[in-house]
Amino acid sequence: MDNAVLARSYLPTDLNVHLAANEIDKTIVVQAAASIVETEYMLGIADATPSVAGVVGWINFENPGDLDHLTRLSSHPKFLGVRPMIQDIGDVDWMLRSDVQWGFEAVSDLDLTFDALGFPIHLDNFLTILTRYNKMRVVIDHCMKPQIRDNGEGPHVFQKWADGMSRLADQTSAFCKLSGIVTEANEDWTIDDLRPFASHVLDSFGPERVMWGSDWPVCQLRASYDQWINTAEALIEDLSSNDKAMVFGGTAAKFYRLDE
Repeated sequence: MDNAVLARSYLPTDLNVHLAANEIDKTIVVQAAASIVETEYMLGIADATPSVAGVVGWINFENPGDLDHLTRLSSHPKFLGVRPMIQDIGDVDWMLRSDVQWGFEAVSDLDLTFDALGFPIHLDNFLTILTRYNKMRVVIDHCMKPQIRDNGEGPHVFQKWADGMSRLADQTSAFCKLSGIVTEANEDWTIDDLRPFASHVLDSFGPERVMWGSDWPVCQLRASYDQWINTAEALIEDLSSNDKAMVFGGTAAKFYRLDE
């Protein structure tokens, strides 16, 4: 990786300063590599770091033998679920393949979480999967990465994304992360560029199914941790204090069952 921001290791000590500055007690670490080794590494960090409340890891959905890994990992008290990196898979219909269905079934049977990472082009297929496995606990990552650059390439592109997200909100029990949208915007983004997307997610899912996510350190491609959290606070400033508390912690605690 030749990006100076991402081509380095980040440790809890790098994050702690941001957590302290923003009075954040707990965080969830989400996989960044298609590797079980990385998942085990993150669980090691979680064991040694009280502020890490849980880990969302990875298994290979194309290898049914990884059921053994998933079952083993599920016994760890801080292992929450998995995130296949669907955004990086060339086959848009990958999640519909018969040979990967065991993975969704296993996540459901083990009562783990599933982080849905994709692009707007995946919206219809995610609706199919989430409807098929309607007991699977799912959170949509990064608002499904709407293409905010250059105004989303036109209002028709925004509407297609918005309609797809509304169907997921109305027809499934999925939650949604208010995260990642700043990295889908132009380098000179403003809060008004993000507002229609954040508003639609909040209106569609409701604060009780929306959780803020830092997407740190990736957010640094467009904004610092503090810039993004301050922007998110401004985006939800019209909500009640209770609803704000849900977006900034309560929803995540409920979805990932952190209180348990």
